Amino acid sequence: MKVFDFDNTLYHGESSVDLAFYMIRQNKRILLYVPYIMANLAKYKLCLIDKEKAEQGINDFLKVAVKDKYEAAETVKGFWKENRHRLDRNMIKRVKKEDVIITAGPDMLIDGIKEELGTENILSSIIDPDRREIVYFNFGENKAKRYKEVYGDTPIDSFYTDSFNDKPLMKLADKVYLVEKGRLKRLTERGKAKL
Repeated sequence: MKVFDFDNTLYHGESSVDLAFYMIRQNKRILLYVPYIMANLAKYKLCLIDKEKAEQGINDFLKVAVKDKYEAAETVKGFWKENRHRLDRNMIKRVKKEDVIITAGPDMLIDGIKEELGTENILSSIIDPDRREIVYFNFGENKAKRYKEVYGDTPIDSFYTDSFNDKPLMKLADKVYLVEKGRLKRLTERGKAKL
């Protein structure tokens, strides 16, 4: 079984950040969040943000940015209409029906593009659309924890990601590929390199 991260792996960019900017363009009341988003994106890329702070930031943003689940659904629909072209078709061709996509992105966002991803096996962050809060933040160690909850000891033959935030999943995989702008670099074989 192969496992794929989503952002900067199957999608060119950070889909949640792109969604936030899309929402800001649609709704000027959340313009004040731009510096906050940029600061947290930089911390994420440098692996400096912890799960609790990231989760709180997302919850705060959701409360301001989205009135209700209906507005959220329409926003996601509009976002994918504008950003579908950012899917990496060559990487998506690698995804088979039995493979898994695992992402920190919210379920409401990933569900909007699910039919184009090659598998139904998608583990994402779970958002309560009525409360506009994260129920399960599928980030960092939580990705590995969720994988084990759903797939048990099923081995990961190959894991594709762009980020060392995914070290816990990397440790479960026989082969790890770092994805950078659609190019693959093999990082390790289990037991031969420490992450």
